[in-house]
Amino acid sequence: MTPSTLLLTFGLAVAPMAAVAAEATPVTRAFGNTVVSTYPDGRTALLWLKKDGTYTAKGRRRTASNGSWSLNSDKVCLKQAKPVAVLFRYCTELPSGESWRAKAVTGEPITVKIVKGVAS
Repeated sequence: MTPSTLLLTFGLAVAPMAAVAAEATPVTRAFGNTVVSTYPDGRTALLWLKKDGTYTAKGRRRTASNGSWSLNSDKVCLKQAKPVAVLFRYCTELPSGESWRAKAVTGEPITVKIVKGVAS
């Protein structure tokens, strides 16, 4: 697995708690939509959060992955289960506005936005 794939491939194992906690947070905007992260080289990674606390993703090289997500204070955290289980989680700020700046797990600056519907 490449570091760029890791951006979308981490979270906490307590998935049902994530779904309950998400009821009153900005993360609900992502349900049924696509979270698109754009890297400095112009490539994009795609993330689909589900209400049940799971996610699926495609890294910027279109490598598929999945796992669970949770909320930790003002951040959403991802933990990858497949294709390889990862022992740590990646946390990033919750959505704010139409698009926002963040850092990939690699430290690269990215721009994140939620696109209506399920893009591929």
